[in-house]
Amino acid sequence: MAEKDHTGNASARLLLVDDEQGFVNVLAKRIGKRHIQVRKACSGFEAIQILREERFDVAVLDLKMQDMDGIEVLKIFKKMAPNLQVIMLTGHGSEIAAREGMEYGAMDYLTQVPPDISLSIPESLDSYTERAFQMTSVLDDILHQQPPPPHL
Repeated sequence: MAEKDHTGNASARLLLVDDEQGFVNVLAKRIGKRHIQVRKACSGFEAIQILREERFDVAVLDLKMQDMDGIEVLKIFKKMAPNLQVIMLTGHGSEIAAREGMEYGAMDYLTQVPPDISLSIPESLDSYTERAFQMTSVLDDILHQQPPPPHL
């Protein structure tokens, strides 16, 4: 499904869904440097609207959002695009819910630790960058996997 970018190279498409605007912006910028087309959504409702109009290789979906529960969004995603690879993001203490997401079709989950409000701005940015690095490593693994051999 990867499209060609302006240089003729294959470019994967990622839907990034998280209501934490700072994290979304940092992650989108970092991933974009890897020739991955990123579309951002800051709510479950917005993500569903985007998925109705566009196709993606991977979605990164926050488990806890203000407007919709991530598990509900996952269920809708899987009805709309059954082959869409979904990675769930979960905060501290909600790994059980993330595993539930895997039961509904998510391929993996990552724990995201929110930056401490008492940290200085540079330390908060470092925290976002570290989380973005973790996510891009997982995305690299997913997007560079060889497709399974055809069934005979």
